[in-house]
Amino acid sequence: MAQDGVASLDGRVAIVTGAGAGLGRAEALALARDGAAVVLGDVSPAAEEVAELIRADGGRAELVLGDSGDRETADALMAAAQSLGGLHVVVNNAGFCRDKMIFSMSDEEFDSVVRVHLRGHFLLSRNASAYWRGAAKSTGQQVYGRVVNTSSEAFLFGSVGQPNYAAAKAGIAALTIATARGLGRYGVRANAICPRARTAMTEGVFGDAPAGAVDPLSVDHVARFVRFLAGPEAEKINGQVFVVHGGMVALMAPPTLERRFDAAGGQWDQEGLAASVGGYFADRDDAMFVAQQLE
Repeated sequence: MAQDGVASLDGRVAIVTGAGAGLGRAEALALARDGAAVVLGDVSPAAEEVAELIRADGGRAELVLGDSGDRETADALMAAAQSLGGLHVVVNNAGFCRDKMIFSMSDEEFDSVVRVHLRGHFLLSRNASAYWRGAAKSTGQQVYGRVVNTSSEAFLFGSVGQPNYAAAKAGIAALTIATARGLGRYGVRANAICPRARTAMTEGVFGDAPAGAVDPLSVDHVARFVRFLAGPEAEKINGQVFVVHGGMVALMAPPTLERRFDAAGGQWDQEGLAASVGGYFADRDDAMFVAQQLE
């Protein structure tokens, strides 16, 4: 159904991972409310409650249980989407944290977070990309495809105590841009969000919601923006990274060149590097490697 004159998602099929709680739950419900059939991916059978809510509201939903870092889960999500009529929207959201300082982090703590976040985003994006590319080539026409990936401000300012999470989220931003560039010709649009929201995963950071007021960190604020990116209104938006929370959406600029250093005669020696590159940093703010956090 269309809302406030905005085109609906009637006839579209979406996959949302991590859809059993938090952001994924809100995103799945927002897409379903606007007409999309939704495949819910989650590791917990409790996610069936979200599917039941969608069906009770007259929508269509299927639950696929599995680890987003497993290839079999990505395949099952794709199969479920096609059973509902195809695939038009992918919202990669599933993830978890294993926070430690880098000097205390185990191999498993690093690998497991990168596996679920980055590999999980890759597996489903790869399967969806192959599906959309095949459809475009078979018809000779562009398809309707939307990918919304979940990065984080952690990659922007290198969260202390989260080297695994920050690295995975930086990889997701790069994966998103590569997806956008590789699939734009086929009609697919891929963008990433860095959401700030109050969920079970962030309760230790943001605490409890304020009483008697609109929560500026409600997951619903982010879900509305995800619904926008999934819709036809976002046709011109591709390969972008947004910070989203409350009533604020910030478009992040691509990395920019700060300073170029050229060796006299085309070849550096240690004295020249010390004078040129070292000299530049001598009076530079040593905290500038940290991106300014958006307030």
